[in-house]
Amino acid sequence: MAATFTEVEGPAGVRHDWDTFLEQVREVVMSHPVVTHNDYCIWFDQGQANREQVRDLIQQFSVFSNLFIVAQLLKTINSPSIDQARESCEILVNELGVVFNSGRTSPSTPASKSDAEKDREGDPELVSTEGTVDGGVYRFSARHFEWLVSVGRAVGLDFDDLGKRRFGRDSTLFFCDELARIYGSDDPDVAEGASFAVEHWAAAGFWKQLIHGLDSYKRRECPDLRLAFFTWHDRVEDQHAAHTMDELRGAFERPGFDQQKFLQGAEEMLTGVKVFWDGLETKRKELELEAVPA
Repeated sequence: MAATFTEVEGPAGVRHDWDTFLEQVREVVMSHPVVTHNDYCIWFDQGQANREQVRDLIQQFSVFSNLFIVAQLLKTINSPSIDQARESCEILVNELGVVFNSGRTSPSTPASKSDAEKDREGDPELVSTEGTVDGGVYRFSARHFEWLVSVGRAVGLDFDDLGKRRFGRDSTLFFCDELARIYGSDDPDVAEGASFAVEHWAAAGFWKQLIHGLDSYKRRECPDLRLAFFTWHDRVEDQHAAHTMDELRGAFERPGFDQQKFLQGAEEMLTGVKVFWDGLETKRKELELEAVPA
């Protein structure tokens, strides 16, 4: 199930200019089907998901979220510089529950938020999206996986039903393993390509589509459904989107940068992402058929 990559022809050792490289990035990453037309998320955005389809999304997403920690640890270990190691470590320990301090999302009067606002916008003690984990406070309740456990409880899923590898379908596990292999690669150019692809995919709007669909399901039949996991990540990705092109230019200008390895890592990573969503799309159709009265 390994992805393939067709190399761009060109004289050996010739360094393409920025415009040429950017055009290749647009073709490989920004025009990838999982970025431009994600069938599952387009459907989910319509708000028609039933209980079993919502349960399936939450369970498979919990496996991805929990196993992402493995890939992020590998990315931290394999970082080519101390600055990049720190950036990777920030993501890792924030996933595990260290709250960013000095985040702009923390209001001056936390008590003024209702429980509903805390769910929608996030508990101000837990959801800073800017700042640094250096000197931050650790809270079990700020661990991202625990947020997903809170989501799952509203639809009958608990800690024992979520996050473990045994709950992942082949498509979900393929994606998780590709994250570890490519995003966590010890080749810095491959890893950087995968990281850019993941950031661009995450900022392309799928969080908003999931939030809209979950909001519809919550209003229709599940008022206790909690959305903070999804709304927090959506806000974070909106911020990351502003920096991805600067990071791309920085990678391009780094001495020894291998453009083809970068593009290969990006393409193979997005293939893994697509397999994950295609697995959800296949299962949601199966569950739709099962829900039709005989």
